[in-house]
Amino acid sequence: MKMNDNIADLLGKKAAFYLDHVCQKITKDELLTPGKYSLEKVFGDSNRNPQVLRSLAQLYGQGNLGGTGYLSILPVDQGIEHSAVYSFYKNPDYFDPENILKLALEAGCNGVASTFGGLALNARKYAHRIPFIVKINHNELLSFPNKYDQTLFGKVKNAWDMGALAIGATIYFGSEESDRQIKEIAEAFEHAHQLGMATILWCYLRNEAFKTADQDYHSAADLTGQANHIGVTIQADIIKQKLPTNNFGFKNIKFGKYDDAMYEALTTPHPIDLCRLQVANCYMGKIGLINSGGDSKGESDLLEAITTAVINKRAGGTGLIMGRKAFQRPFKDGVNLLQRVQSVYLDNKITVA
Repeated sequence: MKMNDNIADLLGKKAAFYLDHVCQKITKDELLTPGKYSLEKVFGDSNRNPQVLRSLAQLYGQGNLGGTGYLSILPVDQGIEHSAVYSFYKNPDYFDPENILKLALEAGCNGVASTFGGLALNARKYAHRIPFIVKINHNELLSFPNKYDQTLFGKVKNAWDMGALAIGATIYFGSEESDRQIKEIAEAFEHAHQLGMATILWCYLRNEAFKTADQDYHSAADLTGQANHIGVTIQADIIKQKLPTNNFGFKNIKFGKYDDAMYEALTTPHPIDLCRLQVANCYMGKIGLINSGGDSKGESDLLEAITTAVINKRAGGTGLIMGRKAFQRPFKDGVNLLQRVQSVYLDNKITVA
């Protein structure tokens, strides 16, 4: 991969805002930041068995970011979550799951996260070529009215049998079903670790009360940070989270435990500081935080993706898991977009704030 993007030029008038910011509430010296030996530092004394360490090493060692401590993962499970027609009508090639694997390989991703069926259909051809992350639960959204629930679509052993080195799962924190989901996924993660597989948790919020007349707090730094903290508690090896867009969820919705002083002590409104709070809730960066790339909006996708990558990296995060911005466009354009995002993590001038 050869990229010569000038990230400052892409960011334009916002370049100094993102590239020169220094986090002073939670400083970078308090974090374990991604690097060549991150796995040894984090998991060397943990309860993870050698097979799990090997799986994590394979994931972190793959692709264009291999050996850097950063991750670029292609996730394509939207055919279940958002309906296949809606997800793939912009590029019908991806109804065929082999093209998802080809995209991840060509773009130099660390791994590909997808469904049982899509990965199983191509397991013998690709499981040894790129790390498989099997998404074991989904919100099928065909029930009417829609509900905020995640249903297991298979067993951990099924993922292991097809050669996957990790499983992924979603918990809808704040939903009526969250208690059951926490229990189910904690048990699934325990089983995955016993088999030598790594674990990635999609820590999403779902509750109608989180959206008020004035603000949507589903991506609030304090609420998503707490979801992250529960995720690492059930021994996720990597946390996936949406980039925070606001704060004060506990305070403004008026629930849970909060104090005005905690916001003053830990955060500012700057997006890198908000993401830093998410990282801090992942055991001060010891469990890697990957932020999601969000939906595809067309011409603004590149700028949005680069901005998200810069925020994540400078906050102390571990990378991006970006799907729709890549697969909802022609193959070569998807490869290019993924690699340009990877270039942020390969650019030594972009440092942890």
